[in-house]
Amino acid sequence: MGFIAYIRKEADVIRDRDPAIKSTAEVLLYSSFWAILAYRTAHKWYLKRHYFWARWLSQRAAKKTGIEIHPGAVIGEGLFIDHGHGVVIGETTVIGDNVTLYQGVTLGGNGKEKGKRHPTLGSNVMVSAGAKVLGSFTIGDNSKIGAGSVVLQEVPPGSTVVGVPGRVVKRDNVRVPQADLDQIHLPDPVKQEIEMLKKECASLREELGRLENNQKEKGKTDENL
Repeated sequence: MGFIAYIRKEADVIRDRDPAIKSTAEVLLYSSFWAILAYRTAHKWYLKRHYFWARWLSQRAAKKTGIEIHPGAVIGEGLFIDHGHGVVIGETTVIGDNVTLYQGVTLGGNGKEKGKRHPTLGSNVMVSAGAKVLGSFTIGDNSKIGAGSVVLQEVPPGSTVVGVPGRVVKRDNVRVPQADLDQIHLPDPVKQEIEMLKKECASLREELGRLENNQKEKGKTDENL
């Protein structure tokens, strides 16, 4: 793909997912554009076993953009990194098509594995700001990872994950008991647990009050006898 065709393709991706862009020329101002462009070149060098030069280019791009993509990662088409400073993509990461990453996302390893040690993201996955996906497992297609989540295990397709550690709270857009870019309207499992405990506490207090009243009534009856 030529440079002009690449610009047009990236511009289409950015226009589709970032309402702030007003012109195609603005794509040249996006740090993610230059980071992904550098990755594409570095990845080609990496596959040809030019490891030093591949890493040199990726580290140069990381210093300039704040986005660190290891040249060994395998990335599909349509990756969009919005406000990408602090994004880290590890060596054995595999990313499908039309994936969106936000600021501070880490696709890393857990430090204990060899070989494939970074996550695999399916297509149409969104990983919100500050989320950490650590380990060699798969995030299924059409899944969303909530902001600040720490994901340490496999996620089924079509799921929404929130929390630390991350857990599935929706699957196929249906809330799980105990494919858009919406980072806000995600379930809060901690809040749900607190609300449930508050209801149980209120119910116990009501039952305790009823038992105390019964005991008082019984005491009055005994006195009258």
